[in-house]
Amino acid sequence: MAEKSYKTWEFIGGNGEFRLEDADKSNYLYFPLTNEAGMMSAITPNLHGDIKTGQNTFALMPVSVEDLHNTKSARNFWINIDGRDIWSATGNSAQQIASRFKQDGESVTVEAGLLWHKVIRENGELGIKSEITSFVPANDDTVELMEVKIINTGDEDKKITPTAAIPVYGRSADNLRDHRHVTSLLHKIKTIDSGIVVNPTLSFDERGHKVNNVSYGVLGAEQDGKKPIEFCPVVEDFIGEGGNLEWPKSIAKDTDVYCQSGEETEGFEAIGALRFKDRILKVGEEKSYILAIVINENATNLEKIAEKYLSKDLFDKYISQNKAYWEEKINTVQFNSGNQDYDQWMKWVTLQPILRRIYGCSFLPHHDYGRGGRGWRDLWQDCLALLLMEPEGVRDLLFNNFAGVRIDGSNATIIGSKPGEFIADRNNISRVWMDHGSWPFLTTKLYIDQSGDLEFLLEGQTYFKDAQIYRSEKKDENWKPEDGNKLLDREGNVYEGSILEHMLVQHLTLFFNVGEHNNFKLEGADWNDGLDMAEERGESVAFTALYSSNLLEMAKLLRKLSENKGIDKIEIAEEMKLLLDTLADRIDYDSVEAKHKLLDKYFDSCASEFSGDKVEISIEELANDLEAKGKWIVDHLRKNELIRNSEGYEWFNAYYDNDGERLEGDHPLGTRMTLTGQVFPIMGGVATDEQIEKIVKAADHYLKDDRVGGYRLNTNFKELKTNLGRLFGFAFGHKENGAMFSHMAVMYGNALYQRGFAKEGYEVINSIYKHCNDFERSRIYPGIPEYINERGRGLYHYLTGSASWLLLTEVTQVYGVRGELGNLVLDPKLLKEQFDNEGNASIYTIFANRPLNVTYNNKDGIEFGEYSIKKVIINGKEVDFEVKDGYTVIKRDVVDQLSADNTHQVEITLG
Repeated sequence: MAEKSYKTWEFIGGNGEFRLEDADKSNYLYFPLTNEAGMMSAITPNLHGDIKTGQNTFALMPVSVEDLHNTKSARNFWINIDGRDIWSATGNSAQQIASRFKQDGESVTVEAGLLWHKVIRENGELGIKSEITSFVPANDDTVELMEVKIINTGDEDKKITPTAAIPVYGRSADNLRDHRHVTSLLHKIKTIDSGIVVNPTLSFDERGHKVNNVSYGVLGAEQDGKKPIEFCPVVEDFIGEGGNLEWPKSIAKDTDVYCQSGEETEGFEAIGALRFKDRILKVGEEKSYILAIVINENATNLEKIAEKYLSKDLFDKYISQNKAYWEEKINTVQFNSGNQDYDQWMKWVTLQPILRRIYGCSFLPHHDYGRGGRGWRDLWQDCLALLLMEPEGVRDLLFNNFAGVRIDGSNATIIGSKPGEFIADRNNISRVWMDHGSWPFLTTKLYIDQSGDLEFLLEGQTYFKDAQIYRSEKKDENWKPEDGNKLLDREGNVYEGSILEHMLVQHLTLFFNVGEHNNFKLEGADWNDGLDMAEERGESVAFTALYSSNLLEMAKLLRKLSENKGIDKIEIAEEMKLLLDTLADRIDYDSVEAKHKLLDKYFDSCASEFSGDKVEISIEELANDLEAKGKWIVDHLRKNELIRNSEGYEWFNAYYDNDGERLEGDHPLGTRMTLTGQVFPIMGGVATDEQIEKIVKAADHYLKDDRVGGYRLNTNFKELKTNLGRLFGFAFGHKENGAMFSHMAVMYGNALYQRGFAKEGYEVINSIYKHCNDFERSRIYPGIPEYINERGRGLYHYLTGSASWLLLTEVTQVYGVRGELGNLVLDPKLLKEQFDNEGNASIYTIFANRPLNVTYNNKDGIEFGEYSIKKVIINGKEVDFEVKDGYTVIKRDVVDQLSADNTHQVEITLG
């Protein structure tokens, strides 16, 4: 069992600011510091962590999570006190580490906010205290700034000798074990007036041996801008023979290894060791030193960086700008309920989709498996949050994303750094995730509902093309890389099809790509990447349910396009008409063989040569075709995939393994159930209300575990299922094998809310929040982690798609503020306990580019399910509304009359 620290974080401000005492007593805490320019840092209570702008440009040594307590390399600032005592202001001396758990040891408190980090460290015995504040300025500079404030808390004046000591790695993460020493031979190190600069001559990484133009610097100044007096730029000189970074000989013995500005050396590991002038620090006096860690990709004169940042006044100026920037960005969505701590916690959840947009799924200590960029699924799900927070520009983003779709319904899996830039796979692996086609429609539908922009469906966009065809089962031997990555017609022209056409091919190809039980093939995996060993006979019943819902919703959207825009026909690729079998000769959907035959015919028609010809089809006929397919799936799943086990519980099966065996239900090794298998039948309308009630009982019985924050992803299969996926090699209760995996748990809550099961949905979300809010168990800062392990610790914090889904759930389901083809929907599902003492609960959000502050008044304390909206007042004026299927709709023209420059008060009376 983990040792208790008896401390937890608490919120200390109105914008998510929090404080955690004894923060250094938790090994795996880290905090992100970043900006839109791509400076990406991770920092711990002892200032461990790394700094980088990408896989090949690390200023500090790359770290995985275990390195946070293993490595000696960290940001450090040494103080020699009266020539007698040696103290690290960051806690990274051998003596301080050894005494960390003594009763009279140093006190260490972290205070942090959006996005700044302060560590307050005090040593009562020495009578000295440090306050180290770190942030990345919210501008185009790739710089991390630190203010190191030293305070004399003793009863005597002190003579201090301050020395910053920050090792500079200065190369690709690949070189951590690949030519680590050899790449140090490339280092050209120079001292300048403000610090040290490392400019490697070449880069040795995946790109080959190239001339390097990136330099790395550690710069420093006293609070009034005075420069360091001398420098030690080489690690081995600084630590001395027999010393190390936690007890460097140059500090402990005060050896003379320092040089002046203008010195150059080559071929060694570098360190930004900057010595400042000795100072007498009077009792109660404080002295600040400003440091900048720079990754310079633009050949900027680093002395200009020093002039821009290195003084106390300048530091204060930029940190104020930084706080204002992030607060404005995050506060586009705000919640005000009966639980203020939850509202503050949601600020950190709201930040997380932005962090994932910047970091991708890489570059934080747990996320050591990536090399930058985001995957296809991440791209679309992160857009869910952006539509609520930063709606401007999302249309272009969605449009560019569709260029990654192939004509066979699959897609590129890695997203480049530029809009519309895609590659098939990092290592040219032919692999298809069968869920990928479902997400673009979900996100596009949200965009259209929020905006009313039905015309987006008709925009023309290109297709992605490479050697992979037949959903990556074959290679196009005629394609060459020099042909480019856009689909060409038979005349060699770039082909464009509508956004609607892109979504059609993603869904229609899957409908026919079924396994022996007539569910969609699992292929390389679905949402759960760990289900990657059932490519031949595996099936994903869960995502078959989601695709069915999408097909039915797409049919509705088409009819609205016809009804609202007067469009009766649309054009699609001639080859694609094969997939619309009801327009000619409907095949038997119960026949797996017939489906395969039709799909192969389509693949053959567009394998190596694509005509580029288009045909007109009736929107009504197209909608009918999609509806027929969607309804068939619903009937099929209800008939064939509902499980009733020996204990009388009912739920849906989620998968078939590579032996064609059903995954869930009774088993000699114990009952088998997955959460994924329940989420999509509920969300997609496959499960009836009666079935949902039974599913909830089964999930509560088999999957709910308060020790891990709620609902596990699966029961313990007690078997290494190499016929389904690598996840069964993980210990049970970790990651995809039975952890509380936040993404699917939050989607379970969302699905329950969508179907009107608000109490049950609230229980799912609240169980996660309560666990994360209990630092003794979760050991994470505010926010939602990717998962919670068997011991209750939150892991893979910050970069998780669950944050987007949680924000989406709170805005569109809990507070019920969402769009419906551009009209404003008000459909609250707040429980009685979520209102404050005055019976109010409010949300600030943006709809149709109008800032709205929506307040629900439930003064009589009525429970959800019993209240309804009685009155809507906007800016003091009562407005008309329509009640549709139990929710309230305000026409778009009412919203359009509101100014986009002011916040509008929307007051709603519940009764």
